[in-house]
Amino acid sequence: MKHWRIEEVAWDRFDPAKVDPAIVPLVKAAAMVERNGTDYARYLNNVFHDDPDFGQAADNWAVEEVQHGEALGRWAMLADPGWDYRAAFARYKAGFTLPLDATRSVRGSRTGELIARCMVETGTSSYYTALADATQEPVLQQICRLIAADEYRHFKLFYDHMRRYLARERIGFLRRLAIALARITESEDDELAFAYHCGNAPAGSRYEHRRSIATCMAQAIPFYRPHHVERGTGMILKAVGLPPRGRLSRMATRLFWRLLQRRQRRYARQTAHPLPFAPRPLPRAGG
Repeated sequence: MKHWRIEEVAWDRFDPAKVDPAIVPLVKAAAMVERNGTDYARYLNNVFHDDPDFGQAADNWAVEEVQHGEALGRWAMLADPGWDYRAAFARYKAGFTLPLDATRSVRGSRTGELIARCMVETGTSSYYTALADATQEPVLQQICRLIAADEYRHFKLFYDHMRRYLARERIGFLRRLAIALARITESEDDELAFAYHCGNAPAGSRYEHRRSIATCMAQAIPFYRPHHVERGTGMILKAVGLPPRGRLSRMATRLFWRLLQRRQRRYARQTAHPLPFAPRPLPRAGG
């Protein structure tokens, strides 16, 4: 059961005067990624083909993810009436594919797959909280808070199933940590970069991974504040089996904050100067 419906959003409160132009491209990209939840559910059902309880949970999760994309896409069309959400998503769908024929997790185990999903939900929960805190536009603020709450609940969903599989597969701590960190670094992969391209570049334009991800990240990172990173750090530590609070969490939060600031400076430098055209084929992603 979805916890809210698009019709319940206060669309009549939309205020174009309070739209931040820097946020609109990010919302367009997010709409692409969220709307693709159906394919992720298909992949997860293949990996967990003999676990009907998790399969049903994945299907319910996908319904909510699709709704996130629909709500974000609808808002973006209000903010930019000339933008065609459906056409943009069609381009994204045609160019970015998941390993839908896979029967085993690309993470090497079901526990690993669920840890990776926890990392995704950690990132999205923090991201939408940051956007909600940054925007003054009331409708986007409401949508982002609703989505952030969903993503936190999704983290708990995948975490609970991860604990169940961990008891069977007994994946060691170092392996769990490696999977988590690997998935975090994949925030720079083609899933988001191509979504930003499809959401913001003119139809038919060439896709340049480096330019797209640099532009997207350079716009997104400034909206984060230390407390967003602190909450995300606690979720990461919990997923890999470490205390989510305390001295370790404080140290990790400071480290992640410094790394985030370093990435912001790097992306700012890249977007300030023309990048060489270096397209690459889109990989088959794993979730």
